Amino acid sequence: MASLESVHVLLVDDNQHMRAITSAILQSAGIRKVREAHDGAAALEALRDHPVDLAIVDFNMFPLDGVEFTRLVRNSPDSANPYLPIIMMTGHSEKSRVQEARDAGVTEFVVKPITARAILERMQAVILRPRAYVKADSYFGPDRRRQNPVNYKGPFRRATDQKREDSSAA
Repeated sequence: MASLESVHVLLVDDNQHMRAITSAILQSAGIRKVREAHDGAAALEALRDHPVDLAIVDFNMFPLDGVEFTRLVRNSPDSANPYLPIIMMTGHSEKSRVQEARDAGVTEFVVKPITARAILERMQAVILRPRAYVKADSYFGPDRRRQNPVNYKGPFRRATDQKREDSSAA
């Protein structure tokens, strides 16, 4: 991956040891600008004062967890950057947790214990393959569709799907 020296990362985890491990991974990848916060509330304050390019947040924190942090970043009227790429990390990989994070607007998801490879792959995904953002009544965040199956037979409901519908009718 290209040089990451200019990337500003906000690292949010209530466990200082986890922050140290993640920060060391980021530093070893060449990232020199890492701002740390111990919970979602402190992270929101940091975002207001210091713009970042990417946030890596823990799922479980108190008083403001990673899911609620993500919802506030995406939907709060005074959000510093609703389009901020957010990588959620957690030791709980149950489908319900992954779906909750996805539905809050998380961009990528990584399971603890983290590895340098897993973190860097997620970062590469958000930097080199950004997804379009979707605004709906009950959701704002990155497009949750990870693939566009060629044989899809269901309804095309988005304006950008019109081209696909026209080509499939031909």
